[in-house]
Amino acid sequence: MIIGTAGHIDHGKTSLVKALTGVDADRLKEEKARGITIDLGYAYTPLPGGDVLGFVDVPGHEKLIHNMLAGATGIDYVLLVIAADDGPMPQTREHLSILNLLGLHCGAVALTKIDRVAPERSAAVMDEIQSLLSGTGLGNSPIFPLSSITGQGVAELRAHLDKTALEQPVKPNTGYFRLAVDRSFTIAGSGTVVTGTVFSGEVRVGDKLIVSPPGIEVRVRGIHAQNRAAESGHAGQRCALNLAGIHFEKGDVQRGDWVLAAPVHAPTQRFDAHFQLLSEEKKALKHWTPVHLHIGTSDVMARVSLLEGDAIEPAGMALVQLVTDKPVCALNGDRFILRDQSASRTLGGGMVLDAFPPAKNRRIPARIAALQAMQIRDHDQALTLAITGAASGMDLTRFAQNRNIRREEALWRSTPMHIVTTPSADFAFTPACWSQLKLRVLTRLSLEHEENADFMGPDRTRLHRMALPELARPVFTVLLDELLLAGRVSQSGSWIHLPDHRVTLTTAEEKQWQMILPLLQADPFQPPRVRDIARALSMDESKVRILLRRVARIGEVYLVAHDHYFTKQAIQQLSFIIKEMSEIHDGVSASEFRDQVNTGRKLAIQILEFFNRIAYTRRTGDKHRLRQEVTTIDTMF
Repeated sequence: MIIGTAGHIDHGKTSLVKALTGVDADRLKEEKARGITIDLGYAYTPLPGGDVLGFVDVPGHEKLIHNMLAGATGIDYVLLVIAADDGPMPQTREHLSILNLLGLHCGAVALTKIDRVAPERSAAVMDEIQSLLSGTGLGNSPIFPLSSITGQGVAELRAHLDKTALEQPVKPNTGYFRLAVDRSFTIAGSGTVVTGTVFSGEVRVGDKLIVSPPGIEVRVRGIHAQNRAAESGHAGQRCALNLAGIHFEKGDVQRGDWVLAAPVHAPTQRFDAHFQLLSEEKKALKHWTPVHLHIGTSDVMARVSLLEGDAIEPAGMALVQLVTDKPVCALNGDRFILRDQSASRTLGGGMVLDAFPPAKNRRIPARIAALQAMQIRDHDQALTLAITGAASGMDLTRFAQNRNIRREEALWRSTPMHIVTTPSADFAFTPACWSQLKLRVLTRLSLEHEENADFMGPDRTRLHRMALPELARPVFTVLLDELLLAGRVSQSGSWIHLPDHRVTLTTAEEKQWQMILPLLQADPFQPPRVRDIARALSMDESKVRILLRRVARIGEVYLVAHDHYFTKQAIQQLSFIIKEMSEIHDGVSASEFRDQVNTGRKLAIQILEFFNRIAYTRRTGDKHRLRQEVTTIDTMF
């Protein structure tokens, strides 16, 4: 169990930790010289059962709240320290508000310095404390009057802490490993060591991790868990990790960073959250207010973007988006605190809901409903509710990452849903929603045939834009392939159409087409242009152009460049060539393609640009690469 102290400056937090453990948590020379705690201090003491009780001692000065917040991260139990001579003071109240906002509801109160006051004063302060705690998460906490100087009452508090620690349930090792760094230093002969509380998961010696947000790969050379050498560390423990890496130096990690498993390395500069403004605030919190954001052990500047209403009144709650001035690590369920721009007072706090919010449509009803679903702590219930309102599907890969769920822990696959697997992610739909999306495609095709009866139909890319533009392209590809496999739609060349839709040529047009076709087939990769065909056959150029447009609608030819048509067979052959070259050379350059098909550079570029337009390839730099969703040529031609 990790115990964190809290309370006003000079109320005896560090002295009490020393009385309980025998360890002076003030480790800095300046702290010893001035007699006040400036930075976080740590102490450990054995428990009767062989485990270890850990203490995080925090400073109580109002200007050191940022250090207090770093120490409050990940603690299990609060030890609120209040001096009998002063009673509750400003930092007592601010610390209590912070603890409440962080969801820390287990704790005890140490009424210190009772040797300095009369019993009546101690009794009066205990009444004040009970009144102060009423209505907070620590409302039922026991109060222990004591003196760290005489030792009176210390044994009773220690016995209570020992008993509580033994009754504390073991935290499950679910999720990937995440540790919030609160200290970084170097040990001669060992190298860089970081310390912090493990938020989730488990780490073992030899594991490869990421320092985040920087994204530096490191290896765990050694572990101390709860101040003891260990082969592993897990959620709920304070750990010191000895780290090493090829491009890793001491200055690469500092307080505010995280050390975590690669699957949850996802730095962000915006996240959606549920926020509560303290009732003590005198003014409403307005949109785009600048604030200090404290999350994990980090302190960064941010702006509050309201997702509901125009302002948050004192004691009010609302959905917000935090936009930070530099990357932070945040996942669903992480708690945070907001302080004003000058860092002089605490405004409120809340919980992260979505670390991957959309850039647009942040306030629409569907998005608000999705965020409300994300407040549910049970993964299956949250997913079921989120999928119900996700017309474009729920990205299961992002859902699992946002909630730190390992792949082997994803038990929701037993939940009734239609799962679409793409190269980059898995998407979930309700069966009814998936059927409705298919119906939208069929309805749009039917309308297209009515409006453009002389056209065979749109290609995949255009149909995607026309029918379901909000759907991710890889998901649309799967949906359309299912319709094709079921025979509910057909494909002629690259055109998609309903099975009973036909476009035919007249007898005269068919005769002219049979005259033109041999000219296109003679040199399929360099076919003649419209004007050359017209000249060769002594036909009117405009009539040849109109005819080839009709043939293109049937799917027998493709317009690759202006007045430059290629046969369906030529396009199929070129697509095979591009696929093979792309697999061998990791993409196709214009010069390589020109040499391969023996054409001029201009025509080679036009052909490659055609394949880009129909979404068979995409250009990246000087290369043209197959799109991930293109698995077979038959899905395109």
